Amino acid sequence: MEALIVSGGYLESKFACAYIEKHPCELTIAVDSGMEFFYEHGQIPDYIVGDFDSVRPEILHYFQSLEQKKPIILQFQPEKDETDTELAMRTAIEKGTRVIHLLGATGSRVDHMIGNIHLLGAAMKQGVECFMVDKHNRMRMIESGIVLKQQEQYGNYVSLFPFTPQVRGLTLTGFKYPLDHYPLECYHSLGVSNEIVEEKAVISFETGVLLVIESRD
Repeated sequence: MEALIVSGGYLESKFACAYIEKHPCELTIAVDSGMEFFYEHGQIPDYIVGDFDSVRPEILHYFQSLEQKKPIILQFQPEKDETDTELAMRTAIEKGTRVIHLLGATGSRVDHMIGNIHLLGAAMKQGVECFMVDKHNRMRMIESGIVLKQQEQYGNYVSLFPFTPQVRGLTLTGFKYPLDHYPLECYHSLGVSNEIVEEKAVISFETGVLLVIESRD
């Protein structure tokens, strides 16, 4: 099962609608003010999750007052250890989701964005593939190699950041800047803005965790 989570960060409406149409999901979750996206497009999420400190009261009331196809509303106190997005991700995983598409998770609050990047790793540790997507970027976290197809890539650039002190034995083939069993370490910009130059590009490594960001201008 695949799940769509819409959080309360930056969300370009036209892009989001096109992405959702291309990636239909069996489960949909609105996170706090992320429910405004569903409201504006006449859609009803399966779940609404959050402390509701940032959504407009009239929109929350609209979903609470629905009589048919009413979403399941999970409300939490503002004083809690987890962000609303983490609670939504936990809900999706508990329901048996294997792939998560996370929209509205970037924006002006860099602290929230970094927190959401860490959630990519939380999903990975649960064996769930999670894509954090906006109009210009698609991010995922991996602990084993992947293959990227040139005709399916998200933009022109692929950047790799170690999320462990070192990613050992990093090998890149099919890229403009290949590597052969390279020890990629933190606090270095070597992995920024590579490009796929063959039909398929392969990322493989021996140990560690990589943040993979596909970007377009």
